[in-house]
Amino acid sequence: MKKDLTLLVLAAGMGSRFGGLKQIEPVGPNGEFIIDYSIKDAIIAGFNKVVFIIKEENYEIFKETIGKRIEDKIKVMYVFQKQSDIPEGINIPESRVKPLGTAQALYAARYAIHENFAVINADDFYGRDGYMKAAEFLNNCDSDEYAMIAYETGNTLTLNGAVKRGIVYESDGYLDKIVESSVEIVDGKIVAKPLDSEEEFTVPFEQPVSMNLFCLTPKIIEFLKRDINNFFKNAKDLEKDEYLLPNAVFESAKENNKKIKVIKTNAKHYGITYKEDLDSLKKGIVDSIEEGLYNNDLWG
Repeated sequence: MKKDLTLLVLAAGMGSRFGGLKQIEPVGPNGEFIIDYSIKDAIIAGFNKVVFIIKEENYEIFKETIGKRIEDKIKVMYVFQKQSDIPEGINIPESRVKPLGTAQALYAARYAIHENFAVINADDFYGRDGYMKAAEFLNNCDSDEYAMIAYETGNTLTLNGAVKRGIVYESDGYLDKIVESSVEIVDGKIVAKPLDSEEEFTVPFEQPVSMNLFCLTPKIIEFLKRDINNFFKNAKDLEKDEYLLPNAVFESAKENNKKIKVIKTNAKHYGITYKEDLDSLKKGIVDSIEEGLYNNDLWG
């Protein structure tokens, strides 16, 4: 039985990464952004609500450039990620500009999410298969079950330099650990260097990696309402420390005595780590249009 499903789009960091929303680079033939393709794929997969987490000051331009294209196609909500949306008694340095992290972004959306949902980054192109598999899981999971969509390492890399990836290790389809690493192609091999170690290692093309496409239930919201206090209690430097979603998902699953299901996809993932990556992404979209996956005019 199909359920109401929400797509949660993490977009509060877009201004800093792209130099402001007005400077987001169109990637489709009619000025479409990556987000447009994400929403289109999610709608086809069965998601019927999207929640954008953004900076309050970006609301008008975000609504005008992105929201108005889709408001007649899917229910749309906006949530503002604010430094002030934290438990009472916590003091954040006034000099801090960077958002408090992806888990705090989800905490900010606690009043907007009441159904099973998937989380994505606004500036990543995940491919339709990722959304189809996320929707299948979310339509059938128990209230305390979580999953992550894992991509093949080789399908997420660029020829333009190193990228950060979470190398996934799993047993019997469930997550054992993620090793956050800097990954790049060197002499035809995929080399990973853990961010907390000097020990490099090679991984096969098909090695699963996390691209932060998580499949969650409202159970995580209840966890965050309690756990956010622990983050601030244990933070060493509130000028820099971030409350991160992958860590919160791990801890919530542990509390539920559950493991996180690893769902693999062979979809091609595109990100724009380097300026030169834009050409590869645009070509990938053109190829998808020629294959009939998307209309030339996505929303036409």
